Amino acid sequence: MRDVKIAIIGAGSAVFCKTLLLDILAIKWDVRLEVALMAPSTAKSAQVKEFADAVIAGAGINASIYVTTDRADAVKGAKYIITTFLIGGMEAYKHDYETPLKYGVDQCIADSIGPGGIFRALRTVPVMMELADDVKRHGAPGALILNYVNPMAIVSWALNGTGVDNVGLCHGVQTTIELIASYVGLPKKDIDYFYAGINHMTWFLRLEHNGEDLYPKLRENFEKPEYYANEKVRGELFRQVGYFMTESTGHLSEYLPWFRSSDRALGMYCDEPLFGGESGAAYKWGLAVAEKQRGRKIFEGLETKLPLRSIENGSYIIEAMETGRSFYFNGNVQNGGCITNLPTDCCVEVPVYADRTGLHPVYVGDLPVVCAALNRSNIDVHRLARGAAISGDPEILVMACAIDPLTATKVTLREAREMVSEMLEKERVWLPQFEGKKVRKTPVISIPCDVKRVEVPMDPALAITARFKELAE
Repeated sequence: MRDVKIAIIGAGSAVFCKTLLLDILAIKWDVRLEVALMAPSTAKSAQVKEFADAVIAGAGINASIYVTTDRADAVKGAKYIITTFLIGGMEAYKHDYETPLKYGVDQCIADSIGPGGIFRALRTVPVMMELADDVKRHGAPGALILNYVNPMAIVSWALNGTGVDNVGLCHGVQTTIELIASYVGLPKKDIDYFYAGINHMTWFLRLEHNGEDLYPKLRENFEKPEYYANEKVRGELFRQVGYFMTESTGHLSEYLPWFRSSDRALGMYCDEPLFGGESGAAYKWGLAVAEKQRGRKIFEGLETKLPLRSIENGSYIIEAMETGRSFYFNGNVQNGGCITNLPTDCCVEVPVYADRTGLHPVYVGDLPVVCAALNRSNIDVHRLARGAAISGDPEILVMACAIDPLTATKVTLREAREMVSEMLEKERVWLPQFEGKKVRKTPVISIPCDVKRVEVPMDPALAITARFKELAE
């Protein structure tokens, strides 16, 4: 019987950690399983262990779990490392949301792009790269990082430069195909679909039932108010672009310039509560969850019978690599030519096969031109944010925020610089790579009414304008 060790880094995210752990315990395999639950504090991870131990005892599973605050200890000998952490917690998240809002940048989720997503990347990437070093030193040969940490595309892009095998996992495809199935009136299992793009902006390129294209029916339905009302942003983008994509109205409204740029736009597209577009929805929800969990046993009274596995892909990937039972899933990986009209070094979300020999991304080819263009508007931000997170260069950071599609609709370049400077000072405790560095100031240049302009060769168009002015006088 083989020994397999799995480490969950960020086990203080107790509810999600429990879900992933129960999925792992449900794998049908003949191994001695050891799971390390690592977090900076044992307050919540110990509760996860207590609950999981009861499940293990009831189901007679050959598994042991231990809790640690030592990352290297957790990773030691681990073949699979699952990441679920949030650096800075709700205190940092507060600055991610509230400071940009002072400058008019209204975010709903603030975890993937925009000022909130970018600063989350700044806090996360250095820690993830330290983890990768731990994996190389202490992990089992060929260890795989299964990353659930946002901003997925930026973090995965950074991990791709470490030499450690990794894949980013998101449930956007799984939840969206369930939604599409309900909209076309078919069971999910009867729909054949193919998708590609970037995390949180993955396009369903093909939707079929017994060889019949389902897109005409979906388009027809989204012209009806009762369908459109459920997903105003995603529905509007679908109507204009022609392809349905992952991520809800609240998420998607931040990734593009058209939906949160004014009160008029917010009123038209983002007027639903919570994740339907509400300002600060994810931050406020996080606060509510933290308050609910404060000082109580999180899993008290819950059924300890092993449940069916969740929609999360992590356990199925581990199962495929350990047993050879092939598994097809949506993974975030280095492009490397999978999508031929996106940069080869960026992180893309494409179909991936997992088996005993590893992970095998699927070749896609070109995305439809408009889909690729919209993805690239975010990829440029990802590239700059990754560069700033690794280098600690404030100028790269300023431009990452300034060209962000939502931010660019709300602030000038100088205001973007001021916003970044304020966020950097408030979050400096979590950003060691920026130690001793500040955003360069660019004061407003006042132009006197009687300024004598520098003599320069006149552009022909300006010369014509000047001549018309003379004639008018």
